[in-house]
Amino acid sequence: MITTEKLHALFLRYPAIYTDSRKAESGGIFFALRGERFDGNRFVADALNSGANLAVTDDPSFNLREDCIVVDDVLKTLQQLANFHRHYLNLPVLAITGTNGKTTTKELIREVLAEKYKVVSTKGNLNNHIGVPLTLLSMEKYHEIAIVEMGANHLGEIAELCSIAEPDFGLITNVGKAHLEGFGSFEGVKKTKGELYRYIARSGKGIFINADNKDLKEMLFGNQIKYTYGSFSSGADLKGEPADNQLFLVIKTLFPKGWLYLKSKLIGIYNFENIMAAARVGLFFDVDPVDIQHAIVSYEPDNNRSQLLKKGGADILIDCYNANPTSMQASVKNFININRENKVAVLGDMLELGEVSEIEHQKIVDLIKGAGLKSAFLVGEHFAKTQSPDHFRKFRNVDALIEELKKWDWNNRFFFIKGSRGLKLEKIVDHI
Repeated sequence: MITTEKLHALFLRYPAIYTDSRKAESGGIFFALRGERFDGNRFVADALNSGANLAVTDDPSFNLREDCIVVDDVLKTLQQLANFHRHYLNLPVLAITGTNGKTTTKELIREVLAEKYKVVSTKGNLNNHIGVPLTLLSMEKYHEIAIVEMGANHLGEIAELCSIAEPDFGLITNVGKAHLEGFGSFEGVKKTKGELYRYIARSGKGIFINADNKDLKEMLFGNQIKYTYGSFSSGADLKGEPADNQLFLVIKTLFPKGWLYLKSKLIGIYNFENIMAAARVGLFFDVDPVDIQHAIVSYEPDNNRSQLLKKGGADILIDCYNANPTSMQASVKNFININRENKVAVLGDMLELGEVSEIEHQKIVDLIKGAGLKSAFLVGEHFAKTQSPDHFRKFRNVDALIEELKKWDWNNRFFFIKGSRGLKLEKIVDHI
């Protein structure tokens, strides 16, 4: 059986990692991962024929092939290799988790740190037991800092990811009601996300924390080293406040040497903590505040996160990358408070809420009803069960809504689109 050290030597020779045989090329190694619905071992030959130099497999039938490395468990081998590589390069690693905003926060921090350092970070939201190892294995010698996003939908998952990445620093954006089927309760969410704080308290150098967030402060361990950010009433190291009456979020921030306005292309007061987190991390790593300001204003959201689009005569605020009760309430309240005429809310189901699903969906309906919103389209089986006014239209799926949209003239409307990614609400943009 090959040792991790010998496999790492081969990885340095062939540094590309493939888990999809269709993407395999020369200069890399194919890892034949197994899943509930697939077995990568079936595609070993395809990967090698496509150009992969080696394949790591746990199928003994490949034992006689010189270009195959047979191991007991491919996933565990990938994780061990990633951990070895993490120690080989010994970069400072910042781990980010949280219920909402972790990908946006990661990207903001990456842009801020990139003003001074060569940064490697998680691509997209590849933040699970496979994505974290792949992020670590994308680190190269010229990199100076690594940012690793960590996602979780069941107890113990963050602790497992910490054992692979061994982060020096940690940041939890917030904790809320999400993936309750896996966590069991909100306390289960706090316990799992708090595994990052626990790891840093034992082995790391400190955490970055929103001093306004009561839940996060309750999750701290002992005299944990912390670097804080928040509002002026929070007593944080770095303080700021949102500027009034701005569609795109602007934050008046007090840095050690004076005030700066952090202008962004993000919409929603809930992005306040994401921007402040990026500024605090940048300050800790000695990025000049003027460069922090430049990074924030230069960052443009994508992938359906707080994006403002124009389509014909309509404006569309699309935030359907994901949804849970915490993020849904925050974004709906923000939409309600935007001073625009002819507002239309398109809200899709929040998934994986288990037995509290009916209650949480009704809360959202009550919120928009109480605000006097005149137009709302509710999409999905969970919203279909809610009690709502007659002028709130309900649709079982996105395709049914699209057929309705084709009949209307949506000029001068301001749309807000929010829902879980599984509903594919972004499809309706092409029909407005």
